[in-house]
Amino acid sequence: MSVTQLRTRGASSPAPRITADALLQKKLVGQPITALTAYDYPTARLIDEAGIDMVLVGDSLGMVVLGYENTLPVTLDEMLHHTRAVARGLHHSFLVADMPYGSYHSSLEDATNNALRFIKEAGAQAVKIEGGASRAELVKRLTEAEVPVVAHIGLTPQSVHSMGGYRVQGKTLAAIDRLSADARALEDAGAVAIVLEGIPRELATIITAQSGVPTIGIGAGPDCDGQILVFHDLFNLTFAPAAKFTRQYADGAAFFSSALAQYLDDVAARSFPADAESYHLPREVQSALASNQPRVRKA
Repeated sequence: MSVTQLRTRGASSPAPRITADALLQKKLVGQPITALTAYDYPTARLIDEAGIDMVLVGDSLGMVVLGYENTLPVTLDEMLHHTRAVARGLHHSFLVADMPYGSYHSSLEDATNNALRFIKEAGAQAVKIEGGASRAELVKRLTEAEVPVVAHIGLTPQSVHSMGGYRVQGKTLAAIDRLSADARALEDAGAVAIVLEGIPRELATIITAQSGVPTIGIGAGPDCDGQILVFHDLFNLTFAPAAKFTRQYADGAAFFSSALAQYLDDVAARSFPADAESYHLPREVQSALASNQPRVRKA
């Protein structure tokens, strides 16, 4: 087994814990907000220790971790499981968990109960839900239940079928008006931040200027209050062509492939493990063992 050095609650962190109010203060002073997705303990710990402001346990884990075709099959239990793992790795970053498809689409009561589980059982500081003005009542209900909500408008992956695929949204005047109204309704309902995904830069600039809460962009241009990307996109670990709005900061796929090939060669050549990587009996036990071995008779 491998041994991981777990972080204890008293361990030092790069900065005080980020809160929803801290994100708002960054917007007010014009300081960009940094955000990334994470789905497990080691990734969360690396992101946290780097000083990233916000971590999202996204339902994108369905595609980049679980191998689903889209985000729709991801279950509530899967999201809770991964959120718990990420929470253990964070001391600094603001932790947001995606509510998966179907977990908030029936009744307000069911949605509230599911959202409460992310806070109470999984350690999230907020939940994220997709949708515009039609989600305002839910946002208000969750806010009243003391569950901070990050809203998500524009290209909403859980609506892939109704949108007819992953397409840029807000390209007409009518769509601009609708998305602007969505942002206002969600803010008025109590959302602490709004993710803007897959919309023109010009529209994101308008919504950001009009919004009293932080906007977090993904494929929405540089003028949002913050930016978020999927961790696996940064490191070329998606096994798919990169989207226009992503930037690859390292080639993790090539790095891991090279290491795996070397491991394969070393085991095949019996150069791993070496003697220095092996455990040995105490010398006295080796001597006793050798003296007890039956001698081979000579012919």
